[in-house]
Parts: sequence; structure tokens; C-alpha cells
Amino acid sequence: MTEEAAPSQRIAAALRERIAREGAIPLPVFMIEALFDPVAGYYATKDPIGAGADFITAPEISQMFGELLGLWAAEAWAGLGAPSPVQLIELGPGKGTMMADMLRAGRAATGFTEAARVTLIEASAALKMVQAKTLAASTASLGWADGLERAAPGPALIFGNEFLDCLPVRQAVKAEGRWRERCVALDPEAPERFAFVLGPVLTDEDFIPETLRDAPDGSLAEMRPGDLQVVDALAARFARHPGHALFIDYGPAKPEPGDTLQAIRAHEKVDPLDAPGTADLTARVDFGTLARAASLAGLQVHGPKPQGAFLTGLGIEQRAAMLARARPEARERIARQLHRLTAADEMGDLFKAICLSSPGAPPPPGLDPWTA
Repeated sequence: MTEEAAPSQRIAAALRERIAREGAIPLPVFMIEALFDPVAGYYATKDPIGAGADFITAPEISQMFGELLGLWAAEAWAGLGAPSPVQLIELGPGKGTMMADMLRAGRAATGFTEAARVTLIEASAALKMVQAKTLAASTASLGWADGLERAAPGPALIFGNEFLDCLPVRQAVKAEGRWRERCVALDPEAPERFAFVLGPVLTDEDFIPETLRDAPDGSLAEMRPGDLQVVDALAARFARHPGHALFIDYGPAKPEPGDTLQAIRAHEKVDPLDAPGTADLTARVDFGTLARAASLAGLQVHGPKPQGAFLTGLGIEQRAAMLARARPEARERIARQLHRLTAADEMGDLFKAICLSSPGAPPPPGLDPWTA
């Protein structure tokens, strides 16, 4: 057994044993084991972000992304009355690149970085070490927490870039007029492999987005209980302390049927059930359902707004021009970065920004109120 193969083999063996013992398991159970197993899970064992890794995120594409969010944070902080301290919290901070860029740009606002108390919500021990190295030069107060509920109290600015898409999803398939849970079992023709099967009928179809409940047989709907847990945590926090939570992720503005689960290994799509623990598993965020749930929980909702329009409104084109003047030799690379972040055929339309805020908080910069 090679060192590289060991994690997937350990996770696969544990999942096969569980399925043999309990029967087919819901998809979220498979995802949680594959991604978050503390010994062999994908996020526990890998540093997956970057050009030479499994995928690349906006902060790794260009410093402009984090810099603009840093200025956004400083403006939002001022709108809250410039509280000191202010909790600056990032969910799933990757290498720490975005936070480093945010703090550097945030120095332009007098007092902001001095007031900031940075907390990184990270499950991966490997990434925590990378984050500590990335942020070693920062003078801001820095710490880690296991979950949003364990972050320090107080006014907060919370960020999650490509965080929600990594949360486990449930899937249901319409069959003979009823929605049935999509589960994972062993392939009867090759028991060493995993396969999708139809599980029990859903007893509560309220989990299915309302616009999809009358879909024809064969339709697949995705449900995102992890998003609702995030909403609940934000509602509990913002009931006591003011703040904004800005999420940037990929997905449709309104619920759409279809399977969006994907696995990425070395920048290539692979079978989501193959070699669990060795590929990143994600699914598109349902921004419409997220916004509705947040509104029902008493939060103010602004957005969603396409990432391209959001960044353009924050001044990314002007920032790109400034960088190009300062570094003429990098002009073409900066132009490519700008295009990738904002163009409709790249990340500009598929990715969206949405802000969930405490009741009575001033509007966040760059986003309009959500309308159902």
C-alpha cells in the first residue's frame, strides 16, 4: 500500500464496512467521511489549493480579490460605527491568502487593522500550518476556532469564499411521484466500488425547494442542510451582536433541478465516488433558498449579485490599472486575472456574492437588498 493510496483505502474500507453493516448510506455521510475524516479525510491530509494542486480559488488567482474585500470590510466596519475590537472571521480560509490581502489593503482605513481580531475557522491541521506561515508578517491579532459558534463574541465581519459549496449536500430523485433520498451503496457487479442507489421516500418534502416539488419523475433535487446550519449560527450570533457575513460562491440565483455534485482532483473532474478522500467534493450553492432561509431567520439579505458586477462595483478595473502601471512587465498577466475574475464566460456570472446581516445593520457596500 503506497502512502498516497493509504488514505483513500482506509476511508473506502471504513465506508464499505458501514454499508455492509447498515445498508446504503445517505450522500452527506459519504461526503463527511471523505472530506473531514480526521486522519485520512481530504481536508485533513491535503493542501489542495493552488495552480499545482487540485483547484485554484479567486484569492490565489489575483491579489486584487482579497484587496477589494479588505476595503469592503473596512467600509462595512465604519458603517457599523467602527467598533473596537471587531471580530474578523473567515470560514474555510484556504492558505490564508485572502485574509493576508485583506489586512494589507485594510491598512488604508485608519484604525481598522488595529481593531481587527482575526479568527480563522479551519478543520484542516495541514492548512492551519500554511495559514500561520502566510499570515506570519501580519501585526493583527490572529487565532483559530473549530466553528463559528466558538469564535469570540462581539461585532463581527464574517467571510466565506468558496466555503458553502464544500458543505455536504443531500440529493433526492423523483420516482413514481415520490421523492426518494439518493444514497451510496456497494456496486453489486463490483463490490469494491461505490454506486448511487435510491433510498427511502422522504417523509418531509419541505426539504425540496418549492419550485421543484412538482418536477416530473426522474428529476433530481439537491438540498443543503449545511447552509441552513450556517444561517442558524449567524442568526444566533447576530441576535446578540451586530455584523455582516459575506459569502462568495458558485451557483444559480434560483433553485434549479439537476445533479451538481462534482469531484476535482488535479484540476480535473473525476467520479465523486471514486477513491474517497483524494478529491475535493463540491456542489453548487442554491442562493435563492439560502436567501429565503436567512430572511425567515430574521437576517437582512443583500444580493446575490454576480461576482463580476460585484468586483467591478468595488473598483477592480481601477485597481488592475494601478497594478499594471506599477508593474508594466505584468500587464498581460493582470489583464488575464481581471478577465478570469469578472468575465461572464469565466467566474463573473457563475460566482455570486451575498451578504447576510444583523437586523438593523446599515446596508453592506456594493449589494442591493434581496427581493424574493
